[in-house]
Amino acid sequence: MRKLLYIYIYCATYAVAQIMSKLEEKFAAQLDEAGIRYVREKMLIPGRRFRFDFLFPRHWLVAEIEGGTWSGGRHTTGAGFHKDCEKYNLALEHGYRVLRFTGTMVSNRTALDQVARVVRGKPRKSKSEAQGELL
Repeated sequence: MRKLLYIYIYCATYAVAQIMSKLEEKFAAQLDEAGIRYVREKMLIPGRRFRFDFLFPRHWLVAEIEGGTWSGGRHTTGAGFHKDCEKYNLALEHGYRVLRFTGTMVSNRTALDQVARVVRGKPRKSKSEAQGELL
C-alpha cells in the first residue's frame, strides 16, 4: 500500500510539474512576442537554493507562475504555501517586487498585461484616481 502511495505522489507531482512547465513556456512566449526582456529560473537570494520563474532585472521585478491551483499542486498545500511565503518575503527584503499569476491569468493574458504595465511604467489607475480623487 505504501508503495502505491509513493507512486501516486510521484505521478501527481510530475503531472503538476509538466503543467507548470507548459504554463511557464506559454508565458515566456507571450513575453517574447511583447518584446519584454526577462531571465528564467534565477536564484536571487544569497544562501538560498530556490529560483524565481521570471526575473525582469532592470525593474527589480519577479513573476511567479503558480500552477496546480485547482488540482492540489504544491503551492496549495500547507508546506508549499509556507515555503512560498518565505520565498516571496525574502525577495521583498532584497528589494524585488513579486507578481504571482495563476494558469488562468497566463492563458487569458492578464499576467502579460500586468507585467507590461509595470515594466513600461504605466500603472493601472484605480477607480478613485480615474475620478480625480486623492488616495
